[in-house]
Amino acid sequence: MSDSTTTQAQQRKTIFVAGLGMVGIAFIEKLMNLDEAMHYRIVTCGEEMHLAYNRVALTDYFQHRSVEKLYLNQADWYAKQDPERFMFYTGEQVTSLDPATHTVRTSKDRAIKYDYCVIATGSVSTLPPYIPPDRGAKVQGVFVYRNISDLDSILAYADKEGIKGGKAVVIGGGLLGLEAAKAVYDLETISKVAIVNRQGYPLSRQLDKEGGEIVLRRIENMGVEVLTNITVKDITAAEDGTFTGLEMSDGRHVEAHMVIYAIGITPRDDLGRAAGLKCQEKGGIVVDDLLKTSAEDVYAIGECASWRGNTYGLIAPGVEMADILSFNFTQTETSIGGFKPRVMNAPDLSTKLKLMGVDVASFGDYFADKSLDRQRTKKSTATMEIAAPSTSAPLSWNQTSANKPRPVWEIKEDRAGAAPKGAVITTEAETTADEKEKPKTGHAKRKQEALEGPIECLTYRDPFSFVYKKYIFSADGKYLLGGMMVGDTSDYVKLVALVKKKKLIEVPPSQFILGVEKKGEDEGADLDDDTQICSCHNVLKGTIAQCIKGGVETIGDLKAKTKVGTGCGGCMPLVTNIFKAEMKKAGHALNNNLCPHFAMSRQELFTVVKFRRLKTFTEIMESAGVNKNSIGCEICKPTIGSILSSLYNEHVMNPVHHANQDTNDRYMANIQRNGTFSVIPRVAAGEITPDKLIVLGQVAKKYGLYTKITGGQRIDLFGAKKQDLPDIWEELIAAGFESGHAYGKALRTVKSCVGTTWCRYGIGDSVGLAIELEERYKGLRSPHKIKGGVSGCVRECAEAQSKDFGLIATDKGWNIFLAGNGGSTPRHATLFATDVPPSKVIRTIDRFLMYYIRTADKLMRTARWVEQFEGGIERLKKILLDDELGICAELDKEMDELVGTYYDEWAAVVKDPNRRKQFRQFVNTDEARPQMEMIKERNQARPANWPKTFPPAKLHVSSIRTPKSEWKWREVAAVEDLTPTQAGTTSAAVKYGDSQLAIFHIPKRGYYATQQMCPHKRAFVLDHGIVGDDPNGNVYISCPLHKRNYKLDDGECLNDDDYSIIAFDVKEENDKLHLLLPEPDDLDAVIGTSKWMVRKATAEVIERGGGDALEIAEVRDGADIGVSAGSACTGGSCGGVKSMDW
Repeated sequence: MSDSTTTQAQQRKTIFVAGLGMVGIAFIEKLMNLDEAMHYRIVTCGEEMHLAYNRVALTDYFQHRSVEKLYLNQADWYAKQDPERFMFYTGEQVTSLDPATHTVRTSKDRAIKYDYCVIATGSVSTLPPYIPPDRGAKVQGVFVYRNISDLDSILAYADKEGIKGGKAVVIGGGLLGLEAAKAVYDLETISKVAIVNRQGYPLSRQLDKEGGEIVLRRIENMGVEVLTNITVKDITAAEDGTFTGLEMSDGRHVEAHMVIYAIGITPRDDLGRAAGLKCQEKGGIVVDDLLKTSAEDVYAIGECASWRGNTYGLIAPGVEMADILSFNFTQTETSIGGFKPRVMNAPDLSTKLKLMGVDVASFGDYFADKSLDRQRTKKSTATMEIAAPSTSAPLSWNQTSANKPRPVWEIKEDRAGAAPKGAVITTEAETTADEKEKPKTGHAKRKQEALEGPIECLTYRDPFSFVYKKYIFSADGKYLLGGMMVGDTSDYVKLVALVKKKKLIEVPPSQFILGVEKKGEDEGADLDDDTQICSCHNVLKGTIAQCIKGGVETIGDLKAKTKVGTGCGGCMPLVTNIFKAEMKKAGHALNNNLCPHFAMSRQELFTVVKFRRLKTFTEIMESAGVNKNSIGCEICKPTIGSILSSLYNEHVMNPVHHANQDTNDRYMANIQRNGTFSVIPRVAAGEITPDKLIVLGQVAKKYGLYTKITGGQRIDLFGAKKQDLPDIWEELIAAGFESGHAYGKALRTVKSCVGTTWCRYGIGDSVGLAIELEERYKGLRSPHKIKGGVSGCVRECAEAQSKDFGLIATDKGWNIFLAGNGGSTPRHATLFATDVPPSKVIRTIDRFLMYYIRTADKLMRTARWVEQFEGGIERLKKILLDDELGICAELDKEMDELVGTYYDEWAAVVKDPNRRKQFRQFVNTDEARPQMEMIKERNQARPANWPKTFPPAKLHVSSIRTPKSEWKWREVAAVEDLTPTQAGTTSAAVKYGDSQLAIFHIPKRGYYATQQMCPHKRAFVLDHGIVGDDPNGNVYISCPLHKRNYKLDDGECLNDDDYSIIAFDVKEENDKLHLLLPEPDDLDAVIGTSKWMVRKATAEVIERGGGDALEIAEVRDGADIGVSAGSACTGGSCGGVKSMDW
């Protein structure tokens, strides 16, 4: 052991745990799991010879007779523990506690010093007053049902001669009584079993009369005798002390061979009483909300503890106490911020068990209809007669009613009072008789009144299948308060969650029993053929089907043929589903190939790149591409760029990667519709100093930028010219800012409320955690953008449930929500893990993000990924929480390695003169040219409006006045201006007169040139686009705004016949680039910036009807440039407006 390790071990504080039962071991495990800083050493003693075992499963012991099968942790788990962190002793009882000296002593006279003591001594089974301890020891055949020793005694006695084949009686019809009855019922040595219950039906603490009678009937059908509404006065015994029977309260004598008492428990508080700790008169060591006893540094948990006068005999409250105490020891101060200590609240007493072969559950306030504050009520009853379903199986809320689509119930007044035949659903509307409804103001007050006010009960009773359900709702039907189930408990988990969260119900209460039709992915099957699917281009559903029948086999071909999805893109999820459904109908095989260049999905390509350790696009194309000589396309290039960044995180402007980037990543800024860019520095969690705010204002004012605060708690600076970006970032970096990666398919922001930093309601340090998360994942590239949110309490001010990952502080830790997003198809995030300790939060999100990066399809948000993931969120829980695939350690390692490669991309650029040069607007002049007219609005400059739709525009070489034969070679740039490389394509823009031209270099293919303007939106941006090729070998440039693809050799548009551009010949000579061009004036007359630049008047003229189908006509005999027929523009001006002169 090293010196540092020895010192750390010596500095650890000792926590002594008295008791090695279910609650004791739960606390030990939780503390060891949470104590990642290793602040504590744990010592424990258990009086039984066995290791901690599952008392809830005692009945199973009668079947396998192996205590090892009940162990909560096998012996090797204990052997693997570091004795410097955990030491345990079995068969050794704690006999005394001295709070003054912080010492305990054991039955083996061992003295153990502690810093903190946790008492978890549990309880003992209660015997009635007529069986005092001395009598209980003398009479043979009297047992309790509490531990392994009790069960061994029952088994041995039942096997004795004279007892074998006899009758056993269980006293008590509660949970433990039915457990004991089932155990002896299954014994071959016992022929008859009886249950004595002082109530009229079993499980009276969990069920009402109707539910209890269902259970009673089921038990009696098993051949078990149940004596109800009766008590035992005494036991009888033979002269030799053998138990012979029971004296009953009605005077009867019930003969039996053995009796098992299951009538309750008594807290074991003797250790605390002897030490002077405050205890309840009826039993239990008194603890406060932090589970502290009256003695310093001594705590009590489990059945031995009395909190606010209550002791709890269920395991769940004990485990809850273990959770709270281990959390407070380890999580209130962590490396990712502080957290309020957890306090004990009224525990959830929901239970779900299988008793006597019957599934039984109760949850929430399951006796809300019987509570005292609601006794003074008027009750109105309505019955809903249900036609017999086609199946005898009870209907669950996630099952479809067999009666649909016709109405399944009708309300009838039950005047005669006779019960309807068959299954009956009853609603009991209860309203206060002598109080008027108070005025309601505010959502919180309305919710509170709903939860505490009048109620309604919805019940389902099926005596034929032994099924009973009763759900209790607020009177308005918006909140589920509690309920009980017999026979069918399949919805238990869902309903408990609704009650715990006090969540607003979004479906009619009847659906909880009748069910609702399950809807799958919307394939548009119920839509008529004339339904408009794409409103931007008026594409009908029938058009899609016809295209597929006509031979269209890919979404890309469908887009090219119909323009569907090429506008706003909001229709694409439905388009994709309709496409898949129609393809299936037509008998076509679907594939999920990335694009024509790669016959595999993104997930498969990611795996190939990772395991073959491929690091460049060229290597990947040669290794996995369909054609190793292809240059890729606007689909596969950014996808591969993202994969490489997710694996190696090399700078996106490195020559081998730059050509793969879409425009935003290429210039590390979001391109806007006028060809300028936005600048968005990182403001982690929205926390920013006044000095930094001032710098942002100064930069915006200096460069004339439009400013806006975003929903992600950052400040956007819009309108930055490409050539100004390095200078802007240099000033921001000097002030302490770094890249916000708003341009990348990467982590954008982690939004937060102020949490415990300022808010009086704050529970968790939401700002600190949000900053930690944003700092960890900044720069992380992924299939699509990622957003996070952290709310410091359940008021949810950070809107975490609409994020890809969101955290909400509860009094128990952090609830983690995953796969939410806004956008055109919003999705509420799904609750993934509850009450996660602060120290465990980051690892959970690490795994989710890394697995998403590995397996999602291209441009797929986490929401769609989870929706399409086989097995959905539940499968992800098994993979990422339970490590079912055994990959969690690998995911953890990969994330650690990836976040460790972070660097500020913009800081690297501003320090590199060669990279800064790539941001010039034109490589042949420092002159700048505006791309669109700017207008003033609300005291800020913004680009003029686009028309709702631009008219088509086709430009040709023949449109130019001078014949091509008279054009001349003109030097426009140096070769070095394009920084050509064999690693990938490069491009640059040049200015020629008033015209803008784009030049492209493609390895092994040479140079190409076109006009800079894309006519689709009149945007001067083509040099920013991705160069690709199609399966036919056509090389094209893809416009970065809306992906119109223009061939570089002749300018024809490959995916939209309404547009074309002019291409020019290029030659290299003496390290200079020359283009074959007409005179500047002749070219300006066709593609000059002034002719095409969108101005304020543009939208007005086009929307008035001008320029329906603009096409620059071929010029002959010196005629003026005109437009094709159908246009409202003629001559040299458009619509009489000189500013619209084309």
